[in-house]
This record gives sequence, C-alpha cells and structure tokens, in this order.
Amino acid sequence: MEGRPLEERELVLRAQRGDARAYEEIVRTHQQIAFRVAYLVTGNAAEAEDAAQEGFIKAWRAFGRFKPELPVRPWLLQIVANEARNRRRSAGRRAQLALRAERAALPGATAPSPEHAVVDAAERQRLLEALDGLPDDARLVLSCRFLLGLSEEETAATLDVKRGTVKSRTARALDRLKETYERA
Repeated sequence: MEGRPLEERELVLRAQRGDARAYEEIVRTHQQIAFRVAYLVTGNAAEAEDAAQEGFIKAWRAFGRFKPELPVRPWLLQIVANEARNRRRSAGRRAQLALRAERAALPGATAPSPEHAVVDAAERQRLLEALDGLPDDARLVLSCRFLLGLSEEETAATLDVKRGTVKSRTARALDRLKETYERA
C-alpha cells in the first residue's frame, strides 16, 4: 500500500460494497486522464468521450473483481483503452492521434517573445508530425509516456502489455522518432 493514499483505498473498498458515490469520486478523479487515453486511441473527441464513459461502466460492473491493494488508475485506464480500441476497430479509423491530442491539450506557458513563440510552435508542429508518422504501437507508447505523463507501469497496464515491452517499445520509438524528425 505504500505510496497510495488511504483515501483511494477506502473509496475502492466502499465502491466494491456497492457505494455508487464512492465510485463517482473515483471516476471524477480519473475522468480527464481516461478521456485523454481514449482520445489518443480513437483520435476523435466524441468517440473518446463515449469510450471513457463505457469503460467506466464496464469497470463498475467488474469492480468486485478488482484487487483493492493495487492502484486503481492503471486498471481503469486499461479498461478505457480497450474500449477505445474496440471502438476504433469497429469504426475502421486510423486517426491522427498525437497531433489531435496536442491540439486538444490545455495551452502551456507562453513563450517569452513572439519570435520564440513562432519557433516553438513550428518545432512542436514538426515534432508532432513526426510522432504522427510512427506506427500505432510506437505512437501510443510515446504518447502515454510523454504526452500523458504515465509511468511505465501505468503505460503497460493501459496498453495491456508487459513493462519490459513498454521499455523496449519506448526505446525503439524514440529512435524512430529521432530519425523521422531529423528527416523532416
């Protein structure tokens, strides 16, 4: 239980006993990151919202099987990511994931000058285009790790792969991204 707030564990236990308000609080805590994961997979805001909602419904139905000693975030994100993948497959879409995710993200700090802002925006656009050109598995692992800020463990759970797979995919994806970026 180290590193996990007691409050989350208590919410999990209450939710497992059928307390809908406790589960609402869990959803509220993880809603934004769930949407972002779903958006990275689907590339469409409406589909991502639906996938996140359906993922939370599926998680509620399966919550009795969740082990309360584990962190809930990776488990929820895996369910949401699976739902988003299913929706993407059934729709037959290949979305521009990273580019759209960046556009949907909240704006960061402003550049110190208009010249820097133009250069920074151009470099960011170039990087996102390079990221967008990567295969799905590479784009998703980099997006989870660097755009969403997920840990290796959370990325592994979200993408339903082993932690070692996340490490190797990240290394290969960064190499490919560097090559693509330098060519652009």
